[in-house]
Amino acid sequence: MKTTITLCIAFLTLALSTNAQTKLGTVNSDLIISKMPELKTVQEGLQKYGARLDSINNIKVASYETLVKSYRDDLPTMKEEAKKNRANEIQLLEKDLTTLRQNGNKMMQLQQNELMRPLYSKITEIVSQIAKEKSYTQILTTAGNEFAYIDPAHDITDLVLAKLGIKE
Repeated sequence: MKTTITLCIAFLTLALSTNAQTKLGTVNSDLIISKMPELKTVQEGLQKYGARLDSINNIKVASYETLVKSYRDDLPTMKEEAKKNRANEIQLLEKDLTTLRQNGNKMMQLQQNELMRPLYSKITEIVSQIAKEKSYTQILTTAGNEFAYIDPAHDITDLVLAKLGIKE
């Protein structure tokens, strides 16, 4: 009798757990981002920021070149102390230029992340809405080809595009 009750409980638990399956969906966030009209503003902002960095770099390079030319021109008439001071100035400016070049890419990446954040937030909000409306328990992104197989019936990319008002 106890065995029968235990078996019934086990089967009931198994039946309930198989009914509570997860519903998995996918979304191609890169495709959505590429179609968002706001991307143009992000790209323009990045171009302006890059131009500012280039301008700063060009000013420093011009200053460096002027300092080096002045040093070479004045070298025959300079005293040792002045030579050392000018050489130190040149070395400091070289160091600044190297640092600026090394940090330029990092600064561009940080700026891109900052400008893209509102777009990703908008997508996240809409994906959450769709997931709740369609009873998805998980939505995975397809960016990066992370899956061997994805059932297109569960891809909500088109639904997100439609909610954003973007037509293909």
